[in-house]
Amino acid sequence: MATLIFVHAHPDDEALLTAGTMARASAEGHRVILVSATDGAAGLTSTDFADDLAATRAAELEHSAGLLGTARLVNWAYADSGLHGLREGGFATGNLSEQVQRLVDVIDEEDADVLVGYDPSGGYGHPDHLRVHAVVRGAADAVTGRQPLQDSGPRRLRLFEATLPREPIAKAVHLANRLHLTPAGFDPAEFDRAWTPREHITHRVDVRRQLAVKRASMAAHASQAAADDSVRTLAVLTKLPRPIYSRLLGTEYYVEIP
Repeated sequence: MATLIFVHAHPDDEALLTAGTMARASAEGHRVILVSATDGAAGLTSTDFADDLAATRAAELEHSAGLLGTARLVNWAYADSGLHGLREGGFATGNLSEQVQRLVDVIDEEDADVLVGYDPSGGYGHPDHLRVHAVVRGAADAVTGRQPLQDSGPRRLRLFEATLPREPIAKAVHLANRLHLTPAGFDPAEFDRAWTPREHITHRVDVRRQLAVKRASMAAHASQAAADDSVRTLAVLTKLPRPIYSRLLGTEYYVEIP
């Protein structure tokens, strides 16, 4: 049995990108660790959740982690940097060396076999996602090949980056823009550089048997499905009919980094 560490930027990111893989690994007897970097307090929400959003999102994260069968939740609760990275003291502009060391400590405590971060684009480019990519790469470099705490030979830590295939997402975004379904000032060309080209994806994980758990994990983040004057992606996804939900979210995608 392996120990897998999944590192995510905000509460609810685990539900969207890797929930099925986490639930499947846990059900198969592996030890699953979730590291969540920020408090998510800059996330959009409705007035119903505006009071102490950080505490609400921490509780939602704990609920989601329990649904997915995680053995340990590590919530660093750095300040959420916001979509444009402007929040003072945010994770994205924090001390990178310190953040890398915190992750190295978790890897050592767990004697991990697998580490999962984000692709180089940070998915859609959120500053906190880009920082997760840097932290995970830095921690992997720091521990790979180093003598582990137990005298069992050099560590072989497998590194994966969670992602999505770029082409269908870019196509859908351009279509939505032509149909005037995107906000004013939105540039669909940004998604031409988002996520990962399909040909570079190395692993596709079938999570169709975990879809009920994945949907429940998404639903646990109620604050991120609510908004006063806009439609949130999480709200749309959790209401999809099962056949469409399965088609869109029944596979999770990764790139293994040699």
